[in-house]
Amino acid sequence: MPRDLAGWLEYIEALHPASIAMGLERVELVRQRLNLTPTFPLLIVTGTNGKGSTCAMLESIYQAAGHRVGCYTSPHFVRFNERVRISGNEVADDDLVRAFAAVEQARQDVALTYFEFGTLAAVWHMVTTGVDVGILEVGLGGRLDAVNVFEPVCSIVTSVDLDHMDFLGNDRESIGREKAGVYRANLPAIYGDDAPPASLLAYATELNADLRLIQRDFGYSITPAGWRYLAEGQDIELPLPALAGDFQLNNAACVINAVLALSTQLPVTLEQMRQGLLQVKLNGRFQRVDHHPELILDVAHNPHAAAALASNLQRFPAAGRTLAVFSMLADKDIAGVLQIIAPFIDAWYVARVENARGAAADQLLSLISALDHGQAAGFADLGEAYRQACNDAGENDRILVFGSFFTVADIMRELMRGAAPGLAPDSAKLGADRKA
Repeated sequence: MPRDLAGWLEYIEALHPASIAMGLERVELVRQRLNLTPTFPLLIVTGTNGKGSTCAMLESIYQAAGHRVGCYTSPHFVRFNERVRISGNEVADDDLVRAFAAVEQARQDVALTYFEFGTLAAVWHMVTTGVDVGILEVGLGGRLDAVNVFEPVCSIVTSVDLDHMDFLGNDRESIGREKAGVYRANLPAIYGDDAPPASLLAYATELNADLRLIQRDFGYSITPAGWRYLAEGQDIELPLPALAGDFQLNNAACVINAVLALSTQLPVTLEQMRQGLLQVKLNGRFQRVDHHPELILDVAHNPHAAAALASNLQRFPAAGRTLAVFSMLADKDIAGVLQIIAPFIDAWYVARVENARGAAADQLLSLISALDHGQAAGFADLGEAYRQACNDAGENDRILVFGSFFTVADIMRELMRGAAPGLAPDSAKLGADRKA
């Protein structure tokens, strides 16, 4: 067996011939062999966009309430440890090694994907360590995702839009049905955007889930001091979450609905809800790093997420120019994302992301050129593109890094190595978001 975390990650990446293999049979068999049946409440979160923010808010609120929280999210930016947190702290290498060894012993001849192996290891660690509540973020879809072998007390679908269509279907109805697969009979089944697919509604009704729709069963209104959570018999005044964007209120309303629904099992006071919203942190979602010129990191990689990014760029205008360090995966809707973001960009710094699925720089440059919004230049890698953007940026300009988790991760590594002009190699500084 591998002896360290790096060895384990290399090992599990090579176990299955496919990086994605939809289906629950293999992971369910190993779960049974592990006797992995959490006795603590589990929440499952899925959605095309917003699931990371939703998990982060749930985690922050339950921590503020004094609960010991286990949280599993993906993907990671720099370290696998980012995926598994206990009480807000990344799990140590040695603990992950023990979890991987337990899964390896149980799986025997079953070939698990990287994500399936990691999911079982994360929940094994939560069970053996002991937590009061577990929060699990779906990797892809919902119905056939490895996370769905576990039984939640509440499930949240944040949004449904077009992404991962090779696996989930070509329209919102097909994708909505896949994501609705995390719902359970008679348990809170929350949906968080204004236009639920008919397929999701039909499945929840057929299942007899306790379906809770935003704008029907709960909602919010913006106030001068923050926002109000509104539901039948409930009117709760709350501060804006410490995550930029009005669209985050949809996610926050879903979170409050879930927290209130589970208040008997997991008590939370109004003050603890407020504290949790004010303290929530999440890298890579309109993350404004303390840097001169201003640096914004955003993982927006589909049109739905790009619209949210555009809203934030409009809400927080630059004093000078906006320089974009940009790359995307070739299987994403690159043209759709560019159409939305291009009007806000004055200059483009483009390179292929370090991933086999990365779009070629020439392809990206061709699509940008067709839109005629700002000059564009190609570079050998994203580090070089970013360093050139730093050199070209004036005091009042800002640099936007966006297009993929991989794009943001590449630049985060540059920052941590101290390879970026004007920024010390201090990983703690990277996590210090500047709130407007």
